[in-house]
Amino acid sequence: MLNKMKKLHWFDYVLLLCVVIFIAIVWYRIDGALNYRWRWELIPNYIIRYDAEKGRWVANLLLQGLITTLRVSLYASVLALVLGVILGIARCSQNLAVKMLARTYLELLRNIPPVVVIFIFFFFLSEQIVLAFGIEDWARAIARQEDKAVWEFFFGDMRRFPSLVSGVVVLALFESAFVGEIIRAGIQSIDKGQHEAAESIGMNKIDQMRFVIMPQALKKVLPPMANQFISLIKDSSIISLISVQELTFKTIELVASTRAIFEAWITTALFYFVICFSLSVLFRYFERGGASALELQQRNR
Repeated sequence: MLNKMKKLHWFDYVLLLCVVIFIAIVWYRIDGALNYRWRWELIPNYIIRYDAEKGRWVANLLLQGLITTLRVSLYASVLALVLGVILGIARCSQNLAVKMLARTYLELLRNIPPVVVIFIFFFFLSEQIVLAFGIEDWARAIARQEDKAVWEFFFGDMRRFPSLVSGVVVLALFESAFVGEIIRAGIQSIDKGQHEAAESIGMNKIDQMRFVIMPQALKKVLPPMANQFISLIKDSSIISLISVQELTFKTIELVASTRAIFEAWITTALFYFVICFSLSVLFRYFERGGASALELQQRNR
């Protein structure tokens, strides 16, 4: 720690001082000029509360929203990975029609504002999927059952399962465009000699991609894929616009009912920061571990 402090330049201290001054000015404007009355004592009860009827502590608005955010992010990331791999392979296809269709999808989603994409996918696709497969009726039937603990563990309140499905589908379709470009870059980074070597031993195109190219490409794209997963967690706040009751949506409800504007949004920002920063540290740890293992293998050779 002391060695890091010694490396700080005078300009670093100036920047730190500017940040402190900026925070102090913002605090003064909120506390003085806006005549805002802080009520931090309200926030803990909206994270977790004691239910007298059940005789135990239960999640309240903010924690409910956080759990939904984690569910949506996890399920959407898995679906986005599957779709992204398909799109990435299609982008590298020798079939011009397949290649152009995949590129059109990727370019459209990467160059249209996320809010617009979310509404288009919600009204024209995810809602149709919910109706076509009868998901709403099925979820209501599950919600009426007594033995539904397992369903609620994985999906939360089954009465809101259709909105969860809509959120997952919309977010996955949006994020798959970015995952597809990452996969495409990973595939194209593999040396042509690998393709030629696989072809020389009689592998067809599918086997080449399955056993030779994709395993190497996935190793190369792990760092950007990890960053994209963190971005997906932050992007999940967008689906509050289609009434998916994740953390941002619950925060809006909290602000509307208590008028604790700054307390609610600062708490929500801290929740996002803790999750994303923890994942960032975890992924860096895995990357260093993978790099160390690779160096060890090279030394042994």
